[in-house]
Amino acid sequence: MRQELQSLPKTLAEDVAKNLVMVARLIDEDPEGAYGYSRVALRLASRVAAVREAAGFAAYASQKYSEALAEFRAARRMTGNVDLWPVMADCERGLGRPEKALDMAGAPEVHKLDKAGQVEMRLVAAGARRDMGQLDAAIVTLQSPELASGSVQPWTARLRYAYADALLAAGRDSEAREWFAKAVEADRDGSTDASDRLAELDGVEFTDALDEGGANDETDENAENDENAENDENAETDENGVTGESGNADPADKD
Repeated sequence: MRQELQSLPKTLAEDVAKNLVMVARLIDEDPEGAYGYSRVALRLASRVAAVREAAGFAAYASQKYSEALAEFRAARRMTGNVDLWPVMADCERGLGRPEKALDMAGAPEVHKLDKAGQVEMRLVAAGARRDMGQLDAAIVTLQSPELASGSVQPWTARLRYAYADALLAAGRDSEAREWFAKAVEADRDGSTDASDRLAELDGVEFTDALDEGGANDETDENAENDENAENDENAETDENGVTGESGNADPADKD
């Protein structure tokens, strides 16, 4: 990306780079914010392929699939690279065109993808099958050497998770539990919620310590309020007692 930006004047390249950095920082936590920065970068350097790609991913994260697809196509035209083929197919799914995604899964471009890209394409194809209500076909699509492999690769957790989820949707709960457990083993960076899904299948419920603490704080506050109210009441009673004692003084004292 840095190399591509060198084609721009230095000051402009720095401005574009800053916006692209913000896209990367925000895309997971604040997709709309990332999208805003990507539009600025796009306005400044629309002829840079890396900018078009970043804009595509920001739009994709914001579920603006038509816009994302247009940006990915533009980036692909500029570079001739097929790496974006799986995410382009997933945009077709997002636009309600799973049949188109399946067509792309069978296209010659898939054979040009590296192993990670081919696994990603398999995940997209399985998702398209599920979109069309073809659960059994989705399960078969995910059954592959990569799924059966015992080695852990960057895509392993997501592949096992997708397989477990498809099994669960098909009512094959015991098999789903087994594969969610395998996904947990491979998910070293927490990229899925496989552990939560596994716990749910096992009937395990978690209590949020913060919520529990908040409840205790509320109880303590109520207890403190009750204590303060009691103290105020006792103080008022003491005050009334003094007044009554003065009013009932012996008449002789008046004299």
